[in-house]
Amino acid sequence: AMNRSLMNVVLGGWASAGAEGPAADSAAPKGDVKSVDAEELAMILDSVSSVIIVPGYGMAVAQAQHAVRELANTLEKKGVKVRYAIHPVAGRMPGHMNVLLAEAQVPYDELIALEDINDDFPNTDVVIVIGANDVVNPAARHDQSSPIYGMPILNADYAKTVVINKRSLNVGYAGIDNELFFYPNTLMYFGDAKEAMGKLNSELKQL
Repeated sequence: AMNRSLMNVVLGGWASAGAEGPAADSAAPKGDVKSVDAEELAMILDSVSSVIIVPGYGMAVAQAQHAVRELANTLEKKGVKVRYAIHPVAGRMPGHMNVLLAEAQVPYDELIALEDINDDFPNTDVVIVIGANDVVNPAARHDQSSPIYGMPILNADYAKTVVINKRSLNVGYAGIDNELFFYPNTLMYFGDAKEAMGKLNSELKQL
């Protein structure tokens, strides 16, 4: 319960608005979802020069931080610039992602705060969103009926390609749909984060 109330304080009540907010009753976003498997995604990543990883609660639940670090190592060996975009409320407590990534020995200078990395997304080839949802939901910028309207988000949707790894299309903490899943530059990579990152890393190493 403490974590939930802390999130409400940090989000200024945005998260708690989800239950009664107008968005709660709206139909699921319409549109086609494009999904990729590990092999297809590895081929895409093999030809890029910059990647930003956006970790979220799904990474924490799956204990995927070590698999994420191993994937980043493989990318870096291929000459790809890899950084991590850290949203202040990603996870279930402030600093949650920093703690997990530090445990996986991700270099601290690769962890970049929202305000320092948001301008870089348009110049980034691929963003890999790992178990994050509300913190990359563009509705926060433009949908005044959304419970998260006005919340600062990571501008992942501005990247050339957005890859979203999550177990399903289910809603995030705020209980609302994420239109980013249906964007033309978005690819869904379904699966448990730890397993999915491990498979992707194996495929990438073979290229």
